[in-house]
Amino acid sequence: MTSPKPHFFDQTPDSLTDLLAGWGMPRFRAQQALDWVYRKGVADPQAMTNLSQRNRDTLSQRMTFLQGRVIRQQTATDATQKLLIDWSLPPETPAQNGRNLNTLTVLGDNQGSSKTQTECVLIPSTSRDSGKARRTACVSSQVGCPVGCKFCASGLGGLDANLTAGQIVQQAWQLSRLGVTSGGGPLTNVVFMGMGEPLVNLKAVLPALHTLAADWGMNLSARRITVSTVGVPAGIRRLAALDLPVTLAISLHAPNDALRKQIIPWAEGVTIDQLVEAGQHYFRTTKREITLEYILLGGLNDQPQHAHELATVSKRLRSNINLIRYNEVAGLPFTRPDADDVHRFQRILTDTGRTTHIRASRGRDIAAACGQLRHENQTTTAAV
Repeated sequence: MTSPKPHFFDQTPDSLTDLLAGWGMPRFRAQQALDWVYRKGVADPQAMTNLSQRNRDTLSQRMTFLQGRVIRQQTATDATQKLLIDWSLPPETPAQNGRNLNTLTVLGDNQGSSKTQTECVLIPSTSRDSGKARRTACVSSQVGCPVGCKFCASGLGGLDANLTAGQIVQQAWQLSRLGVTSGGGPLTNVVFMGMGEPLVNLKAVLPALHTLAADWGMNLSARRITVSTVGVPAGIRRLAALDLPVTLAISLHAPNDALRKQIIPWAEGVTIDQLVEAGQHYFRTTKREITLEYILLGGLNDQPQHAHELATVSKRLRSNINLIRYNEVAGLPFTRPDADDVHRFQRILTDTGRTTHIRASRGRDIAAACGQLRHENQTTTAAV
């Protein structure tokens, strides 16, 4: 799934400088290349006009800038956009598509294999706090997912591969370019809420976080980056030691261990008490409030007693709560809760003093929930 050539988005200023120097290029070319990609949004070496033709040719021949190929792109009625990337397919070259590599080109449905495909989503919205426009990239960290939540399309086939740091960063870069070219603007936020469990791929996720936040890289505020985990206490502690004030979101989805084990297989090995302890450590270390993510499944975990139990858990942490109405997945037995039940659930939480938001459902008409587009593409491919 990875190219034998170095991937540009895996590089730091130091590693890129060393690479280019080893290829006989002046060391200052590294900063020029970084500026072209991250500041100007250009990933075609031949368009880097302040480099000599010889240096442009060297970069074109010896480095991969964009890995994989976008095989499906969908836009929802609410302007949410979703990309399905197959990492096993080579990207088109400027000679093939007649345009620079920074232009996204969709090559059609039903190509490649679901075992090498991931999704990423661009979500335009308005900040609850400032009222300013936000453009959030939801990125994947793995192909498939090892957790196997019963309600989620991402883990239906298990884990196929870990993404590299460069592949994670590339998703954010491509979505940022998509925001610019579609008339919006560059990214303001990144959430690790796509396919995979980020905290079991920390070898890639930690350097990706550094690149996303670095002034030489994507230059995002670390406070605008959220890492969502189903609950890996050791990983939470490693994230706390990163010295980047990213937001930690814990995907709780049930307020007690018995119910959580029914819908999240990994809960057999990690209790809510252990997650609370890890969350407390994260807050003490980073001073960043924890977000508890809670998907409401109709008739299963959305009843008043569940809300009261969730309030009790939340009170043990410096936390806020995001309620998410379930997006149905074809073939799974879970249903979307009624709006009245969702608002009743929220009222119970707010009445106990918990800061609670209902996350707006985005991109429902383009299968924007984790793993849905890959699952639908796989189902369509099998049927033809």
